[in-house]
Amino acid sequence: MTIHDKIIKPLAPGCNYPSYEGEHYFTLAEPPDPFMLESGVPIGPITVNYQTYGTLNPRKDNAIYLAHALTGGSVVGTPPCPDKEEGWWEPLVGPGKAFDTDRYFIICSNVLGGCYGSTGPASLDFRTGKPYGMKFPVVTIRDMVRVQKALLDHLGIEELFAVAGGSMGGMQALEWAITYPRKVQRVIAIACSGRLSPLGIAFNQAGRKAIMSDPAWQGGKYHGSDFPHEGLCLARIISTITYRSNESFEKRFGRTLQHEREANPFAFQEKFAVESYLQHQGEKLTHRFDPNTYLYLTKAMDLHDLGRGYTSFQTALKRYQGTVFLVGINTDILFYPGEVGGLAVEMRRCGVDARYKELRSPHGHDSFLIEFEAMQSLVSEFLTQP
Repeated sequence: MTIHDKIIKPLAPGCNYPSYEGEHYFTLAEPPDPFMLESGVPIGPITVNYQTYGTLNPRKDNAIYLAHALTGGSVVGTPPCPDKEEGWWEPLVGPGKAFDTDRYFIICSNVLGGCYGSTGPASLDFRTGKPYGMKFPVVTIRDMVRVQKALLDHLGIEELFAVAGGSMGGMQALEWAITYPRKVQRVIAIACSGRLSPLGIAFNQAGRKAIMSDPAWQGGKYHGSDFPHEGLCLARIISTITYRSNESFEKRFGRTLQHEREANPFAFQEKFAVESYLQHQGEKLTHRFDPNTYLYLTKAMDLHDLGRGYTSFQTALKRYQGTVFLVGINTDILFYPGEVGGLAVEMRRCGVDARYKELRSPHGHDSFLIEFEAMQSLVSEFLTQP
């Protein structure tokens, strides 16, 4: 049985999930052999949507896995179809770039629980023929990484030269180091931590509450009917505030009204430019993302804890024998640079070769998706060091 007929399609008005011509699919855990989640719940079959760039060398030792953040997908570089938007790290992936496709074989897949072609809450449950919705089991960052490992086994890759990612992608990169310590030589983890802070959990809960409070959410059974547009929009507005910084908003918007010349500042409906920007970001996400997926992926972030299942957090860290490069961002209010740098210190105490650098940018948490010149320098230097 294959799941190609279950690839995400528009399920509700206003939600136009991408199509995937030119990309690749891998199916695992087909009945009667399910995939056992960290929670002990079985799931299967699982389809993984993935994309590759560059060429795997004969020794198969030049592979780099790139892990995406919360709302990303498998298209990290130049898209497979010319009419697609550019990949989420396209300025860093390609010939002569940081992730040099003349040297490395780059792999990126949509995570388990996603909505860009991999199995998630919007996928059809083969047992019912209907979308899983909130019957989809809770997944963890570790579950995502274990599925990625199955993909690499399918590709015949026994060891990664490196794994890299930012935010939720960085969580996956760190989980690779702990779960498969002998399978990855180098780890690049940007704007993330070894376990999500209470503040991060709080922000995620606010976003989930926004979605679940929308009457159109209908307990997650909105497929084929009204779409929780306002809830998802508000969730994105909340998260966007955490992704930027006051300095960024001040420089870009200040206290300017959206229609400064003809605006009446005393009209209640009049918006400041920053309000219009946030509304625009919220609206954009509603056209490309599944609300239930948002719930499940933020829950996975909440559950992220490298020490879970080990006798201590430090015991987990001691498992890794490779090199870790942690990058903090000086204006990040979601993962404070002290938190990221502190993880590097803790790793070194545990005997791990952990290095730390701080990216200075006014753009906050999202700087790793904006400051491409600085990222190019940081990543290239680490990948080429002995």
